[in-house]
Amino acid sequence: MKIKTLITAAAAAMMAAAPALADLYIPSLTYRSGPYAANGIPTADGYADYFTLLNERDGGIGGAKVVFEECETGYNTEKGVECYEAVKSKNPLTIHPWSTGITYQLIPKATADGIPIHSVGYGRTSAKNGEVFRWIFNYPANYWDGASHAISHILDQEGGDLNGKKVALVYHNSAFGKEPIRTLEELGKIHGYELTLLPVDHPGQEQKSQWLQIRRERPDYVIMWGWGVMNQVAVQEAVNIRFPMDHFIGIWWSGSENDVRPAGEGANGYKALTFNGLEKDYPIFDDLKKYVHDAGKGAGAGDQVGTVLYMRGLYSALMTAEAIKKAQEIHGTPDVTPAMVRDGYENLDITAATYEALGLPGFGPEIKGSCQNHGGQGLGAVSQWNAAEDRFVMITDYIESNQDVIQPLIDADSKAYAEENGITPGCE
Repeated sequence: MKIKTLITAAAAAMMAAAPALADLYIPSLTYRSGPYAANGIPTADGYADYFTLLNERDGGIGGAKVVFEECETGYNTEKGVECYEAVKSKNPLTIHPWSTGITYQLIPKATADGIPIHSVGYGRTSAKNGEVFRWIFNYPANYWDGASHAISHILDQEGGDLNGKKVALVYHNSAFGKEPIRTLEELGKIHGYELTLLPVDHPGQEQKSQWLQIRRERPDYVIMWGWGVMNQVAVQEAVNIRFPMDHFIGIWWSGSENDVRPAGEGANGYKALTFNGLEKDYPIFDDLKKYVHDAGKGAGAGDQVGTVLYMRGLYSALMTAEAIKKAQEIHGTPDVTPAMVRDGYENLDITAATYEALGLPGFGPEIKGSCQNHGGQGLGAVSQWNAAEDRFVMITDYIESNQDVIQPLIDADSKAYAEENGITPGCE
């Protein structure tokens, strides 16, 4: 286990001389090694650096310092559970598993232990139903939202008519990759497209047969639910068979620079969903440079700042910090407990003014939670890789997901979970 305590000696001395506030202990189940490290490292760096910034610039959150801990999982579910068991006795205010498979295993554990889990745009989709999943949050959007966003974009590209069209889903053969299938099937019934399912086994380096099938069957669009090395391989295979990149759309975990750069110019035009901004000049970058990287306190070398996954990790930390702020506000104390932080998550209210004040103007859609809604408004946008500029560019406004399809699925899945686990849905 790797421990990273974000408290300087000077700060510790000051705290010893004054009435002590409890530390805000926040662990993160990261993976800086293994086949998913290329994507796991920048995500983890962004998450850690934001808390470092809050400590160094603001003195923490509400006057209380953040103590941050990383536990290495290698994206392995068993190791993820081991990490959870190792940190839970230290009174974590919230835990980010950074893996859908790990999240599934932690849902009953965290519920029994009273620890909020924030699976940011991943995990069990039906956890959006806070009346059943009281301790689980998946702001700002879930995988069923993402599936709907992809189909909405394809509909827009096709003039609103998908009758007779073919859509292939290339997906990581895991709980993560299987999440969108039900939604895509239901949307197919409505819009008349034929759905082909093409699973890719962990870690995703072998995809020849899947792309030979795509070349043979010639689907009109390919949607990808990939992560780590799987993304790089898929993009290269698409280039190899000359599949049109502007008809290839990845989930938001399949849209980083690491996923497309190895394919060179051939990747130009590839699309991916996103739930946060992709600009390169946010005011917060100056503070990150001054207080974190120039001060030698960065989780990495600082070269990842502004990349897609670094900003995704930073966004996750931002939502966590705002939930803690809200908890402090509700309960009138900086010394919040995990139960108080749950209240903060349920009352999360991130507006355009919030992003502006945090040095991230226009960075994301507004997020408003409640006891019933642990997932926010489910908005997402489409980005596209510009190889000449070496960056993803947002090409749509934020898209609403089809709640007429998604909400009944959430209701049914969460009801089944409640019945299986003896949970009486409701808000306390």
